[in-house]
Amino acid sequence: MVSIVAAFWILLGVASSTDSLTALPGETVVESFDAEALPQNMELNNTEAAVVDYGDGRALQVNFKKVDWPNVFFTPSERTWDWSAFAGIAMDLYNPEREPVDVCVRVDNEGADGANFCNTGRVAAEPGELTTLRLYFNTGDTGPFWGMRGVPEKGPVAHGAKIDTSRITAFQVFLPRPQIPHTLILDNIRLFGRGGPLGELVPMPFVDRFGQYIHADWPGKLMDENEFDARRRREERVLESAQTFPKRDRFGGWPDGPKLEGTGWFRTEKVKGRWWLVTPEGRLFFSLGVDCVGTWERTFVDGRDGWFEWLPKEEGLYKELFGYTTRTHSMADAIGGKGRTFSFYCANLIRKYGDQWKTAWRNTAYARLRSWGFNTIGNWSQADVLDHSPMPFVATANVSGDFRRIEGETGYWGKMADVFDPKFAESAQSSVGGVAKRYADNPLCIGYFVDNELSWQTIRAGTLASPPDQPGRVELVHHLQDTYGTLEGLNVAWGTDAQDWDSLRAPERQNEACRRDLDRFVYAFARRYFDTVKTALASRAPNQLYLGCRFSTAPQQVVRACADVADVVSFNLYRRTIAPDAWTGENDLDKPLIIGEFHFGALDRGMFDTGLVATQDQGERAKSYARYVRSVAANPAFVGCHWFQYIDEPITGRFWDGENYNIGFVTVVDSPYPELVEAAKKVHAEIYERRWSESRR
Repeated sequence: MVSIVAAFWILLGVASSTDSLTALPGETVVESFDAEALPQNMELNNTEAAVVDYGDGRALQVNFKKVDWPNVFFTPSERTWDWSAFAGIAMDLYNPEREPVDVCVRVDNEGADGANFCNTGRVAAEPGELTTLRLYFNTGDTGPFWGMRGVPEKGPVAHGAKIDTSRITAFQVFLPRPQIPHTLILDNIRLFGRGGPLGELVPMPFVDRFGQYIHADWPGKLMDENEFDARRRREERVLESAQTFPKRDRFGGWPDGPKLEGTGWFRTEKVKGRWWLVTPEGRLFFSLGVDCVGTWERTFVDGRDGWFEWLPKEEGLYKELFGYTTRTHSMADAIGGKGRTFSFYCANLIRKYGDQWKTAWRNTAYARLRSWGFNTIGNWSQADVLDHSPMPFVATANVSGDFRRIEGETGYWGKMADVFDPKFAESAQSSVGGVAKRYADNPLCIGYFVDNELSWQTIRAGTLASPPDQPGRVELVHHLQDTYGTLEGLNVAWGTDAQDWDSLRAPERQNEACRRDLDRFVYAFARRYFDTVKTALASRAPNQLYLGCRFSTAPQQVVRACADVADVVSFNLYRRTIAPDAWTGENDLDKPLIIGEFHFGALDRGMFDTGLVATQDQGERAKSYARYVRSVAANPAFVGCHWFQYIDEPITGRFWDGENYNIGFVTVVDSPYPELVEAAKKVHAEIYERRWSESRR
C-alpha cells in the first residue's frame, strides 16, 4: 500500500524508485530508511517519525512540532564516524505543504553546543518539490578562499567553527524555531565528494573588474563598461515617470485613511485594535524600509593574490576607494592583523555617474526607494543619506564606554553591558547625545534604535559566574540576601550547596524558587537598561520615538521590560513569515512592534551565499518578500518591517566578517533586481488597504 505522502511524490512525477537510494560514484549512503522499522541509532526530540512507502522503497516521514529546534538525532554505532574522506553530507527532502520550510542539518564533534565543535547547513524545502540539503564541512581547509561565508561553485560554507571530520559524534536534522508544525519526507542521507582543498575547482582570477563572478553568466550581468550609461539613462526615464507612489502623502502615509491628531512628530496609536505609526500630520503610517543605504561595502584585496582580474592603482579618482583595517578579528588575522580593502561598488558608481557620483547615487537611491513604495530609510544608513533625506528615516546609536561588562559569560555578540555599573548611565547619555543632537529637530526622524542584538541570554548564568565585585552580581546577591536572610536559607530554597556568597553560582538544574528569583533579576536588569536609555533619549530628543534594541533572541522577561519602557519594541526576524499567534493573545505585549531586519537570498545571479533565509531563485525570492510583508501587515501588533539591506555584499566577503550574501535590492554594478522590485511595488501598493480592511473585521 502506498502512503498518502508517497502518493504526492508519484502524482508530482518525483523519482521514487529504489534507484534514488543508490549512491552515486564518490558517495556513501549513511541511511536509506529501507528497513521497515525506525533506525535504532535515531533519537526523536519534539518530533514524530515513521517509515513510509516511497515508490518501490521507503523513506522517513517526520512530523516536527512547534517548539525551538525540533529534530531527529543520529549517533554512530561505535563512538565516532570517520568522514574525513568526504567533502560533506547531503539528503533529499520532500515538502508536501503549501509554503517553504527551512530545514537544517548539524554535524557534531564532541562538545558540540550549536555554535562550537559543529557545522550547520540550511536549505529552504520548496512546497511540492524535491530539495537537496547539502552541507560542505568546514575543516578549516578552504584552499585559497579565506574570508568568505560562501565560496565559488559550492555556495555557503557550513556555519560554525571548523570540525574534525575523522571524529564525528552525531548529526541531526532540525527545524529552526518553526512557527507552526511541519511534516517533511527525509531520504537518502549520504556523504559526497572528497575531502581536500577547494582551489582546484575554480580557475583564477574569478572576480572581474566590476566585482562580479567571472565564470558564469546570468540576466543582468554587466559585460562592458559602456553599458553603465545605457542603464543609467534607461532607469532615469523610469524614475521620472514614477515620481510619486500612488496613494501616499508626502511622508509616505495613507492619505485615504482616517485623519488623526497631528502633533508635528511621528507617534504611535492603536486604531480599531491595530497598532499604527502616525505621521506628523496625523495620517496612518506603516513603515516599509531598507537598511544600510550606503556605499561603504568593501572587501579585502591584500592576501588574495590572483583573485581579481583588475585592481586600480592607488591614485586618482579611485584612491579614496582603498582603505586599511587593523581590526582584531579572524579576517584581519589571516593577513597579519591588517590589510588593504577596496570597494568595487564605489568604483562602479564612479564609472556610472562620474565625478559627482556621491550626490548622483544618493538622489538615485531616494528616487528608487520612493518609486518602489518604500517610505523609510532604515537602520545603519549613511549619515549624508539621512542628512539630506526627503523621506522619513530612523537613526541609531550604540551605548559604548569604559563601563564593566558581565564577565562571567559571553554571547554571540560579546559580553553584555553591566547596567548596574554607574558608568553605564554616563555612557548612555554621551552615546546617544551626538545622534540625538543631529536629528532631534527633524520631524522626518521617526525615532532611534539603540544597540543591536545584545547578549541578553547571558545575564541569567553569567552574572553569578562573574567576579564578586561585578556590580550586577553585587545587586543580585543583595536581592537574594534580602529575600532569604542567610546563605543557608538560599541553599535550602535553591537546592544548592554554596560555601559562601562569593562561590554561589546559578545551578544548571533550576527549581521553581531559583527560576523565580533569576526571572526577577533578569527583568530588573533589563528594566534598568531600558530606563537608562529612555532617560538619555528623552533628555536629548523628547519628541521622537524610542524604538528599542532590535532583539535577535531574548528571555521573555527582557522583552517584557522593553515593552514596559520603549515606545516601540523591535526585533530582527529572519523567518519565512510572521505567525500571528506569536504576538497575539497571551503573547500580546500591548505595544507596537517593528521588524528591524529580514531578508531572502538566492544563488542564481553570480552570488555565493543566500544569507540567512535561502530561496531557490530570484523569482522565489520576490515571492518570499511579498509573502513576508503581507504576514507582517496582517499582524495587529506590527507597525512596519525593514529589509536588510540596500546592496548585495561583496562576493569575496565584507572585510570584517566575510559575509557575501545575495541580500540587496541592487547588485554590485548598481542594477536593481527586477523581480524583487516588481514584487515590492505590488505588495506596497496594497498594504494600507489590506491592513485597514483587516482592522474592520
